[in-house]
Amino acid sequence: QVQLVESGGGLVQAGDSLRLSCAASGRTFSSYVMGWFRQAPGKEREFVAAVSSSGGNSWYADSVKGRFTISRDNAKNTVYLQMNSLKPGDTAEYSCAARARSSAYLIGDPGTYNYWGQGTQVTVSS
Repeated sequence: QVQLVESGGGLVQAGDSLRLSCAASGRTFSSYVMGWFRQAPGKEREFVAAVSSSGGNSWYADSVKGRFTISRDNAKNTVYLQMNSLKPGDTAEYSCAARARSSAYLIGDPGTYNYWGQGTQVTVSS
């Protein structure tokens, strides 16, 4: 069992930066692929980024590539999402998720993730 708690969301202006954190419980954190997803009102949940269990590989949605960076610190059981050059279109609730499957197959499919946090709201004003 893994419990995930996100933090770091808030209200910012376009062009600003935010760093989201996701703290995980449990001693098996380092064995999970970790991902970030977001969901805007009236829209489906959308893949943002994922990082391999070791942190050596990462994957991004095209919409955030070059602006967002995912990283993890296995010693602190924490995964981060650094978000730069934020746009109003990035406004959403952001959730982290843990996936036991280690391959990159269907890495962006939320149905392949086993545990989810409650989410943190990010609002970007123009």
